Amino acid sequence: MAQKFTDPTSNAHDATFNDIWSEVPEMGYMGPEEVKAWETYPALKPSESSLRRAEQRMKDIKEWSPHQLLGRRWPIACVALEITQRCNLDCTLCYLSERSEEVKDIPLEEVYRRIDMIHHHYGDHTDVQVTGGDPTLRKRDELLLIIKRIRSLNMRPSLFTNGIKCTRDLIVDMIDAGLVDIAFHVDTTQERKGFTDEKSLNKIRLDYINRARGLPVSIFFNTTVHAGNFDEIPDVVRFFSEHTEVVRLASFQLQADTGRGVLRERKFLINPDTVSEQIEKGVGTKLSFDVPLVGHPKCNRYAMALEVNGRMFDMFDEKEFVRNVFVQTAETKFDRREPAKAVISLFNGIAQNPKLAVEGVGWLARKVWAARTELVKSRGRARKISFFIHNFMDAKKLDRDRCHGCVFMTMTADGPVSMCIHNAKRDDFILKPLKIKTQDGQKIWNPLTGQMGETELEAAQAKVRPAPLKGRAKETVSSV
Repeated sequence: MAQKFTDPTSNAHDATFNDIWSEVPEMGYMGPEEVKAWETYPALKPSESSLRRAEQRMKDIKEWSPHQLLGRRWPIACVALEITQRCNLDCTLCYLSERSEEVKDIPLEEVYRRIDMIHHHYGDHTDVQVTGGDPTLRKRDELLLIIKRIRSLNMRPSLFTNGIKCTRDLIVDMIDAGLVDIAFHVDTTQERKGFTDEKSLNKIRLDYINRARGLPVSIFFNTTVHAGNFDEIPDVVRFFSEHTEVVRLASFQLQADTGRGVLRERKFLINPDTVSEQIEKGVGTKLSFDVPLVGHPKCNRYAMALEVNGRMFDMFDEKEFVRNVFVQTAETKFDRREPAKAVISLFNGIAQNPKLAVEGVGWLARKVWAARTELVKSRGRARKISFFIHNFMDAKKLDRDRCHGCVFMTMTADGPVSMCIHNAKRDDFILKPLKIKTQDGQKIWNPLTGQMGETELEAAQAKVRPAPLKGRAKETVSSV
């Protein structure tokens, strides 16, 4: 397992893995030693299938069924590729660690190696989240090269950003490099100056929408749900529903006690059931969040709505038919940058099964009839928007089955690991010296100095600048 590297020249707060743990784990959750010992997934054997490995993980946790998508539609939902630990915000619910700001951007050679590892583990069409920190803080030319590398392996690069530095010009360049999606993270945890609630933040959201308007890229929005904005979720959903011409997916991520954030354990009222109810209030109709099974049911919920003239219709209400469509089109690849092509791909996938095609005609007729009045008013225009709920776990309340059945991995130097595991012991991964292949042979790269050397000690010789305090460290100092 990755071990923590202590730089002898650093005078910053020397956080250790056990700092975040109580001595005795809560009943039913993994203890600190079990989490620390949790290993990354090994590379596939020559005869091993990534889909079969995912299927086996679902069987291990007793969540394999005819409607389970992991192991059937894809071997993983997405993989996070962290290209920087730096961020230009200090969110009250931040998954980064207190030492993240000390860590230099990993060398491009190492980023490329991790991209290759993602492809080896999960293959073509894997969704790769280019993230951080905020990835737009990386040098522009390097960011574009990273996107190109992902796309060159026939995988789908997505940018996960707070949007501050994500200009339209940069978006155009990233699309040219092969970018498929942009996920903008905007919510009150970011404490943006002059914005006190989610409604006021719609000004920023609209600005981001306009930056991407008319461009061949799929736009998502991420919103962290906490006690301070729980009652505003319906209003946020209404905003997204009013902009379905650009917004394709709205993701709601539940508050978790992990990382350096100053908000800790969530209030009892925040759970997947209550958040789905808040989303339904926003769309004005019931949504079926229990149709496609995406990994562990306690982690993920997914629904889709059809927007016609401002009115929403549940796309998954005929559950058995929709589940069969997901299974039948498991090998169909959808172009998220061009919705018309995605729809054609869907119909082609359904048409391969005559029985399902007949059911599909009936399903479509019923949808058209239900929306007939609005379709006339909108002159036949209809758009879809998806809603996703991700229930992240607290660092000290990790369920081993949920971690093993994780559909969202982070790629580390040693291999992929569950995001929740990664966030719980982030320093073990990001503070580890890396072996880098250079033109002059193999070198040791120190994450705290950014220096290369023949040995760890040589790589650690450069002076380390104290990192800016963020999260709990800043709160602690300011209270003294």
